[in-house]
Amino acid sequence: MSAPVFAVVGRPNKGKSSIVATLARDDSVYIDARAGSTIEARTFPMRVDGETLYELVDTPGIQRARAVLDWLNEHCDSAAERPKTVEKFVQQHAQDPRFKEEYEMLKPISEGAGIIYVVDGSCPFGADYEAEMEILRWAGRPSLALINPIENQDFIEEWTAGLGQFFQTVRVFDAHRAEITKQMDILTLFGHLDADWRAPLGRAVEVLRSERQLQHQTASVIITDLLVESLGYSVEKSIPDGIPEKPVQKVLFTQYKQHLVKRERQCRREVEELFYYRDIDKLEEGLGLEESDLFNVEDWYLWGLSKRSLITVASSVGGIAGGGAGLALDVGSGGFLGGLGTLVSGAGGALTGGIGAWRYAEKIGKVKVKGIPTGGKSITYGPSRNVNFPFVLLGRALLHLFSVCKRTHASRTEMDLNQPLLEGLSEKERRQLGKIFDDIRNQKKVAERRAQLTAMLRGWCESIDVQ
Repeated sequence: MSAPVFAVVGRPNKGKSSIVATLARDDSVYIDARAGSTIEARTFPMRVDGETLYELVDTPGIQRARAVLDWLNEHCDSAAERPKTVEKFVQQHAQDPRFKEEYEMLKPISEGAGIIYVVDGSCPFGADYEAEMEILRWAGRPSLALINPIENQDFIEEWTAGLGQFFQTVRVFDAHRAEITKQMDILTLFGHLDADWRAPLGRAVEVLRSERQLQHQTASVIITDLLVESLGYSVEKSIPDGIPEKPVQKVLFTQYKQHLVKRERQCRREVEELFYYRDIDKLEEGLGLEESDLFNVEDWYLWGLSKRSLITVASSVGGIAGGGAGLALDVGSGGFLGGLGTLVSGAGGALTGGIGAWRYAEKIGKVKVKGIPTGGKSITYGPSRNVNFPFVLLGRALLHLFSVCKRTHASRTEMDLNQPLLEGLSEKERRQLGKIFDDIRNQKKVAERRAQLTAMLRGWCESIDVQ
């Protein structure tokens, strides 16, 4: 059984390409604010695991609807002949430059495509639209109309009343904000308009829903891997006797920082590819997070825990760890960019350890210097002992993931990645995460804690689709 094909049609600059990009989940669809940016029809298949579920045809904007309708009326003797008359128009005007746009639009329809007619709900309905809608009705294909509110919803009621006289189904569909459930609804509706499409589109919805669940699961594993690796990561270098330690410590910290920054960006790329965003880093505005330094502690409370939350979590973990032994912090001189310093433990007990964790949040990890049997010293930086650091990584990763999940492939704007996400967690969830991070950091029950973390992440991911 061949995959259903839908021609997305309408006037220039009404959001046709945006509809195609969203329903095909393809950010390579060219979208331009200028009218007439689509000059010829182009097909975009919706594929999952190599299987084409359906195809969308992006078409040029209708330019000469009244002239086309006049031609159709002149060459048709009865209503029964209307679909064939449309086919005749396509055959006779394949090389006619006057009707290039109309030919490109009507050709896939004459070959059996369904019709998705797109209008802008922020512009008033007018009688001059009736000619193009009448042409589409002549084609005799299953059809629905989508009202795309590009700037506002001021004229949706007018459009709903007008479109209802020509189309079997009319829906409001914002291509830039349509969550996954609305996309599924459109596919289900089309399945009801043609008996031959009911089975393939029903399967398409099932496949897409299953894939969405797999995407959430895989994204959870990707972020868990980032957190587990970051909690255990360290760098080490051996130096002969007499070599100054401080320059080596600075080099090690630079390596440590560069690795984790690279690893975080890799995680984001994997999440974007998982949700079919291949060109997201090439967009005009780019990603806000790309310009944000993971190690800029002035921003830590945006993504990690607030001071109050951090004290609560750190105190809890410190008590579990035994007087703050699990909350050791690097508080050396010169700051975390100027020098690495030495390891200082939270010896004052759980509460002191918690306050210390907040006070020295800019200190990421610890330095260890020890002698080696062959002479010289071994210097190690890491792993991180900072209580807030894994929360910062988690908050940044979740904010990016949520932005990707809520984004449609029609969007060409910068993501909003400056939201205090983790403050929405309950105190129980924060404490649970604190315990998970502390155990992973100390290599306790790592497999069990990894599974718990993945499960929590998956729950948060799946909640996106039901909001």
